[in-house]
Amino acid sequence: MIARLLEGMPRAAAVLLALLFALMAAAPLFAGDYLLTVLILILYFAYVGQAWNIMMGFAGQLSLGHALYVGLGAYTAAALFVHFGIGPWIGLAAAVPLCALVGAFVGFLAFRFRVAGVYFAILTIAVAEFARVGFDHLDWTRGSAGLFLPVAQYARNDLWHLRGHPVMFYYILLSATAIAGLGCRALLRSRVGYFWLAIREDEEAARALGIDTFRYKMVAVVISAAMTAFAGVIYAFYYNNLFPEQVFHISRSIEIILGPIVGGIGTLFGPILGAFVLTGLAEMLTGALAALGIDIPGAKQVFYGICLLAVIVALPEGIWPWLSRRLGLGSDKP
Repeated sequence: MIARLLEGMPRAAAVLLALLFALMAAAPLFAGDYLLTVLILILYFAYVGQAWNIMMGFAGQLSLGHALYVGLGAYTAAALFVHFGIGPWIGLAAAVPLCALVGAFVGFLAFRFRVAGVYFAILTIAVAEFARVGFDHLDWTRGSAGLFLPVAQYARNDLWHLRGHPVMFYYILLSATAIAGLGCRALLRSRVGYFWLAIREDEEAARALGIDTFRYKMVAVVISAAMTAFAGVIYAFYYNNLFPEQVFHISRSIEIILGPIVGGIGTLFGPILGAFVLTGLAEMLTGALAALGIDIPGAKQVFYGICLLAVIVALPEGIWPWLSRRLGLGSDKP
């Protein structure tokens, strides 16, 4: 099955991808605790970047409120665990359809009434902000006081309850990122993927050709929201605390979309490369400033802004399309 999904990929690109995956799989063997934490953060943003890329990169629908689905997924699984002792994987079975349903609701509001472009982006921000304010006053999830998951010291990793060493979370996110990448490639090579690309390039022309643009845009929103719910569940059980201001804030949505923009919107490898570049360099900057005893409020956000500006000016397609051409790897952008 994996061989079929990789069919048509340039040999050099496939070899490079295999080497990268092998290196990442072996990383916990030599990485210290801090480096492991950074790698977990990188994989988290690589995964959610892929989920967001389905909406914007493949179907051309700009979402600026994707933290909505992270927060809903996180709070659903965490609240079920705290109040009823329900494990995170069962909680995931509730979080995924909930986020898919909310995504379908947002998509229906937008696409049925022809809300597109910047107005669709504003709608996604508004819904995320509505959720932030709502959860801030929801007693069942402890409101603004925060929802805290019980933490215990485990002699071994408990995969079923997601309790254990960060290495366990690392391999979960590594597997999720790899599966998401293969899934996105399969989607792009399917009929749905070709319809998405037609809608992205010219929706009116796609509609004139008989493509049900409403239906296929809804499919993109639902898949993207459902995928993002998984990231929310992992986020909740890795950090063990949730605050509405933290998980639903628009800055979290911006962090999600920066990786794909810097790496290359609409490409398969762009969100992963963008996450490595942005998160890796930002953490190096934070560490260097801390070592020098320098405290600059908002330094990471300023760095993100500089990187984004540099890429837009110098490499408007993103880093990956430029890099793949230089290395002769071919393009994974349809």
